[in-house]
Amino acid sequence: MIKRRSLLLGGAVAATSAASATGAGVLLLSAPASSATATAGIDPADIAKYTLKMPVPPTLRPHAASTTTDYYRMTMKEAYKEVIPGFQTKVNTFNGSFPGPVINAWSGRQAVVTQTNNLTVPTSVHLHGAHVPSSSDGGPMDLIATGGGTKTYTYPNQQAHANLWFHDHAHHQESETVYRGLTGTYLIRDNAETRLGLPSGNHDIPISIRDARFDDAGQLLFEMDDFFNRTVILANGKAWPYFEVAARKYRFRFYNTANLRSFQLALADSSTFSLIGTDGGLLAAPFVTQSVSISPGERADVVIDFSRYPVGTELELKNIIAQAPGTPADVTQVLQFRVTRTERDTSVVPAKLRTLPALPTPTVQRSFSLLMDESQAEPAYAYINGKEYDPQRIDTTVTYGTTEVWTVTNSNQRVPHNFHVHLVQFRVLERNGVAVTSGPESGLKDTVPLGPGETVKLQATFGGYRGVYLYHCHLFDHASMGMMAQMQVV
Repeated sequence: MIKRRSLLLGGAVAATSAASATGAGVLLLSAPASSATATAGIDPADIAKYTLKMPVPPTLRPHAASTTTDYYRMTMKEAYKEVIPGFQTKVNTFNGSFPGPVINAWSGRQAVVTQTNNLTVPTSVHLHGAHVPSSSDGGPMDLIATGGGTKTYTYPNQQAHANLWFHDHAHHQESETVYRGLTGTYLIRDNAETRLGLPSGNHDIPISIRDARFDDAGQLLFEMDDFFNRTVILANGKAWPYFEVAARKYRFRFYNTANLRSFQLALADSSTFSLIGTDGGLLAAPFVTQSVSISPGERADVVIDFSRYPVGTELELKNIIAQAPGTPADVTQVLQFRVTRTERDTSVVPAKLRTLPALPTPTVQRSFSLLMDESQAEPAYAYINGKEYDPQRIDTTVTYGTTEVWTVTNSNQRVPHNFHVHLVQFRVLERNGVAVTSGPESGLKDTVPLGPGETVKLQATFGGYRGVYLYHCHLFDHASMGMMAQMQVV
């Protein structure tokens, strides 16, 4: 089991505090002196910025379809990609794409995905944010064998539009396989979303953002305690790319696929944009803001209007979250938008986006404490309610159909966490005793950040499927160190 105290320190600047709800990032811990300067690998300052074009992930088409179901095939395999200029980097992929392809699913229409594992390690594919049977949830011990092992996942898509993604969840292995690229995008669409007239088609772009470090040969360098040296920022698998846009509105669905790092995204000129959705789809109404924060696993769905910029404008998307002393300035840069043309635009951002589901009266209250060792002793351990993850143990038994309120506390003094629940989308009721009524955390969520000492109250209804599901910190390394637990819906 991976248990390194330096790992928890590495994650200590990875998440924002309560300010994630308002867009203000907070520095939580300075970098250890021994980690502040990399002694090997490519210096991010030597990587040319904005020379690679950001790709749009390919859309995966079904290989067969019936009146109720679309059928897909994916193969997990290694491939070589130009991630930084001038190098071919070996990465983990779905179907050779880095990041993986996009599945465009439809609410109420089932998708069946057969995964084949041609990697050298076992895998388990989890559809993050999905309401699925436990047999298709991608549990950490439900492994697909190497050497061509297969598993077929059934996704009923019995939920409204949502910004989902899929990634490896094999216990103790997911940190490295995800770091090396094993992620992809899964969009559930429905009529309610489609009728709104939001930017669509070539103007609706998923963007996966993460960090990385490279050795002198341009290969991904993975070490479990290496957060402070992962200072190359990737957008859709390219280091500091550019993306050409027309002078019109675009919808960007940002996914934080990093192991530990949070991002606070803002335009370099501090101009506003509209946050229209998060993890579980659209907000009730657009939230106009100058920045948006996403911790690992979270999503932010925004509309940026480039019609205010003349053709020829080059505009940076920045990461303005506070950084540890000694952190290279490179991590404040994400990508560059280039306004290259004019274009007719009939898209709109309506004042009302959706009616969120009503909140039933809860009948069960539970409390959860997230805690990681902050002592000098090694190894470091991570707990939920004082226990490390044990795949043979059920930690929480939930009665099918009940509505529960979970009070989740980060009991650490320095280390941030976040909290992800499988099976359900939840609502954030309170943060630190203050009711959440609007803004980024007012919609449907499946992942929520907690700074040191913070408490959030979440409400969810556990219906649809019975079985065993996870809840855990979505800073992958914290989960690998034990901050993960199991619930059984009976």
